[in-house]
Amino acid sequence: MTLDPRTGQARALFVSGNAHAEAGRVDQAAADYEAALALVPGRPSVMGNLGLMRFHQQRWAEAVDLLAQAATQDPGLALTRAIALLRLNRLDEALAALDHTLTLDDGMAEAWSQRGHLMREAGHLDEAARCYHQALDCGAHEALHRYYLAAVQDVSDPPAPPAVYAQALFDDYADDFQHHLVHTLRYTAHETLLQPLLAQGRRFARVLDLGCGTGLCGRLIAPLADAVDGVDIAPAMVAQSRAAGVYRRVDQAHLLEWLRADAGLADLIVAADVFIYTGPLAPVFDAAVPRLAPGGVLAFSVEQADAGRALQLRPSLRYAHGRESLLSLADRHGLAVQALWEAPIRHDQGRPVMGWYVLLAAQPLRRATQ
Repeated sequence: MTLDPRTGQARALFVSGNAHAEAGRVDQAAADYEAALALVPGRPSVMGNLGLMRFHQQRWAEAVDLLAQAATQDPGLALTRAIALLRLNRLDEALAALDHTLTLDDGMAEAWSQRGHLMREAGHLDEAARCYHQALDCGAHEALHRYYLAAVQDVSDPPAPPAVYAQALFDDYADDFQHHLVHTLRYTAHETLLQPLLAQGRRFARVLDLGCGTGLCGRLIAPLADAVDGVDIAPAMVAQSRAAGVYRRVDQAHLLEWLRADAGLADLIVAADVFIYTGPLAPVFDAAVPRLAPGGVLAFSVEQADAGRALQLRPSLRYAHGRESLLSLADRHGLAVQALWEAPIRHDQGRPVMGWYVLLAAQPLRRATQ
């Protein structure tokens, strides 16, 4: 009996693909697996490995199809397929795939976590909380899942977000961030916030752009500034803002650590749609106000909290702040309210998300009198 030479060739390609995959060479691995399947179609192991590569290439639909057979018995591949379905917004199928994953292995923390996210975004907050508790029982990241639980249980004193959350969120989001904000969410917070300052025509010797993202604020304010320095927690965002070409420098750091380490003063500190991810603002004010030059301006936007609430962590995983709490913070830090007005921050499912826009000024330098 003579073996078909294509079988040996396919085996060699499979081994080569595995070597590429282990070394992180996703495109080369995918090419080898694809060539192996062309020689010997339908091999489950090859299809499963190619499905994983398609997942890493963000070719979600192909990943779903390729992983279908292997995912029936392998909980890891079942979870990967479920996440691909989530990326495709095929939510009913994703839920079924997550439930199937958990029938194969009910100790998979990530499966419980993903199921919690799905339930949270669907508005089933009690079920989301149950899933997050299960994830914790299975060893999930403690601080991160306590944060998720606070969001679905509407606690009165929500915690600050773990640094790992914001960094991962915006690293994943960086490539599509600006297009998604401006075109999908109809985001104009940067323009609304800076418009009064642009209208004044005042020049700024130094501007600090907190959570600078892809550089939306930097581009607007740069014509009126001698220098604009930015900071963002996500390395992928830092790369984008540096490429914008409007910043003197952009650092990758947590904004609190960055402000505390920076010894210079600024005429303007701007944070457009950033404090919705930082939680309590007292530490931010404590770090930012000493960096304001006399007469300098702290300009920021936040989502509006429900009536009577100073601070909320919403199921969207974004923080909202009350007007009175903002005024109290300004007063405690010796800042004068130049302007405070309400306007939409973005649109969510076709509805405007209302926010507070705030311009606060440090006391000007007093001239000595004789």
